[in-house]
Amino acid sequence: MKATGIVRRIDELGRVVIPKEIRRTLRIREGDPLELFTDRDELMLKKYSPIASVERFAEGTAKSLNEQSGYLAAISDSDVILSAAGNGKKGLIGKTVSEKLTEIMQSRRSYFANRSESGEICKICEDEEENFTAQVIVPIVSGGDCLGSVILLSTEEGAVMEGSAVKLARLTADIIANQFE
Repeated sequence: MKATGIVRRIDELGRVVIPKEIRRTLRIREGDPLELFTDRDELMLKKYSPIASVERFAEGTAKSLNEQSGYLAAISDSDVILSAAGNGKKGLIGKTVSEKLTEIMQSRRSYFANRSESGEICKICEDEEENFTAQVIVPIVSGGDCLGSVILLSTEEGAVMEGSAVKLARLTADIIANQFE
């Protein structure tokens, strides 16, 4: 654990203000759920991710999605790539999602682009090195909340994501979302 040197007092209602710089660094936004942990005399706050609770399910789902589609498949929560399967998966797993991907998830609309058709390829991770040529991104929405996304990616020159890939990604997002209803 890293000390910040910041000390805050608890108000009469038991509230503590988390400084803006820390919220920005940890990507904590207004309304985000936080999970509380205690250990002896320590209190820890962690950004709550419902999808992280089904991480093993997400791993199997990404693997099946990769096998069925033939594309690099990834599943994210609202902050990081939780699991991936296919060529290039090591460059994605555990990486922080990009601001553009966050915007797509918050819009709650599917996004697909093919470079061969002059589509704008969305950067998936902040420090992404891959040069993707086609992609499908489908937000995982449950109870009106966006929990993460299902992503299909290709690095092949001239690749075009077909309608079947989009349908497969949407089906996968629906199955994951149903785990939380």
